Amino acid sequence: MRWQGRRESGNVEDRRGSRGGLIAGGGIGTIVIALLVYFLGGDPSQVVNTQPGAPQGQLSPEQQAKEEESAKFVKVVLAETEDVWNKIFAQNNQQYQEPKLVLFTEMVQSACGNASSASGPFYCPADQQVYIDLSFYDELKNNLNAPGDFAMAYVIAHEVGHHVQNLLGISEKVQRMRGRLSEAEYNKMSVKLELQADFLAGVWAHHTQQLQNVIEPGDIEEALNAANAIGDDRLQKQSRGYVVPDAFTHGTSAQRMYWFKKGFQTGDIKQGDTFNSNE
Repeated sequence: MRWQGRRESGNVEDRRGSRGGLIAGGGIGTIVIALLVYFLGGDPSQVVNTQPGAPQGQLSPEQQAKEEESAKFVKVVLAETEDVWNKIFAQNNQQYQEPKLVLFTEMVQSACGNASSASGPFYCPADQQVYIDLSFYDELKNNLNAPGDFAMAYVIAHEVGHHVQNLLGISEKVQRMRGRLSEAEYNKMSVKLELQADFLAGVWAHHTQQLQNVIEPGDIEEALNAANAIGDDRLQKQSRGYVVPDAFTHGTSAQRMYWFKKGFQTGDIKQGDTFNSNE
């Protein structure tokens, strides 16, 4: 992705700071397992035993430089989402409210509650903010086998997609169904919501290419590979050895790739009705 030297969003709150205070009791392996549990709809706190501990060592100059580059990348991608969604909303006679993005280390407090880095990036509709620990991208690359800067961009665009759903009232409609549906039926609706966020990430990729010409050969493949890597069926197979469709939270690898690709190919938000589709 051609991102160096491009505009960085000002809607970023940097809460990175002291890396002390909390340590993961099980090390990196436990964090990876907790990440898988999160994607499968579980509670990562049941896997990661966080407890008071000695401060972790400071980052080396090389690590710090790498993290700062990642922070700049996130700010550029967020700016690209702002450009795209401002344009699309204006075309539909609506005003886009740009979300904030919070960078944090290890633990963060949001209006949706406390979360650890093991939870992965997430969007909180209560404060309309996206939360990202930059260490997630090492997990994406090294443990989920989904490297590449556009894989990272896809994850950000997916979370911003949830913000778009929130602004359009889609998330609220799904939430209101919770008391009227069985747990299994509501879970299916939740999966449809996640697949639509994948579609909206594809819509963003379509329009950012038209506006900025930033996509390079292999970028879309990186995003599709990331979508494949975090499909529920694949994650369940890796963590349990078998697949439990009723426990899906985000959709299968094939579904996630299908909807991202459809969004990228069409660029039309009207084509993203995942709720009335068999895909």
